[in-house]
Amino acid sequence: MSYRQMNTSNRENTTTITHFILLGFPSSPEMQLLYFGLFSTTYILTLTGNALIACAVLLDRRLHTPMYILLGNFSLLEMCYVSTTVPNMLANFLSTSKSISFLSCFAQFYFFFSFGYDECFFLCAMAFDRYLAICRPLHYPHIMTKQMYTGLVISGWSFGFIVYLSPVILISKLPYCGPNIIDHFLCDPVPLMMLSCSEDTITQFLYSTFNVIFITGTFLFVLCSYALVILAVLKMPSTASKHKAFSTCASHLTVVTLFYGPVNMMYVSPGSGHPEKMQKLITLFYSVVTPLCNPLIYSLRNKEMKAALRKIFSVEQSLHKI
Repeated sequence: MSYRQMNTSNRENTTTITHFILLGFPSSPEMQLLYFGLFSTTYILTLTGNALIACAVLLDRRLHTPMYILLGNFSLLEMCYVSTTVPNMLANFLSTSKSISFLSCFAQFYFFFSFGYDECFFLCAMAFDRYLAICRPLHYPHIMTKQMYTGLVISGWSFGFIVYLSPVILISKLPYCGPNIIDHFLCDPVPLMMLSCSEDTITQFLYSTFNVIFITGTFLFVLCSYALVILAVLKMPSTASKHKAFSTCASHLTVVTLFYGPVNMMYVSPGSGHPEKMQKLITLFYSVVTPLCNPLIYSLRNKEMKAALRKIFSVEQSLHKI
């Protein structure tokens, strides 16, 4: 019997649940410890890598340009993004109950997806910045002013929290009367809606439509921006200019692909009813692996960023010698 059938049959004789059980990755205690060590290392490396990018942008005056300011904020956002889920996942590896309260579950749901939507906004802003810089170089200083990129940064940090408030409220208002087991490592909206006692098709439809419109819309905006950028780069007479522009765009496009690829599979694809194991693997990729890769992608393919990072490490070595 499915969760949906069980919920429908039990709606009359059970009370509202107060907590959920996140199954995570069921395995032996030894494997749980192995997972804990692996994801702890991944989490530390993710925080360290993104913190270095943010510090490089903050400390190196040569990086005080709209492109790098947006990148620095994006790295800070990545740190917040992984911190909404990974610490709780690590705690569950060492826990036998794997319990999370109703309020904590929906708080995690809200912050995780709000930061995710903020990432979509920043990827759009970064694509727009590259479009202006390469396709409209003469107009760039007049359009991408300090007020403009400051507004983009403020909007980027607040956008997801405003936009995603409605879906969270709608799903949290659904009746939950048991069972309370979520076969996932985080409070994902689809398993949560499946645990509801009543099949609210309106909420499901609004949530699905909301995701399709926003995720597809931002993805198409980014693709169109870079398509125009690539066309402009191909027309450049200088080989050196082409190489630099392509190198910068390649970094952005790689990050966009790593993020939007699995997100589209989970929340936009018509056949998104993936098995539970597949859902967890896809979510793990865009919530843990992608934030780890982003600092490497941006630092390894960007000369200015590599120079700034070398400067930070040289200062640290000098301080250690003192």
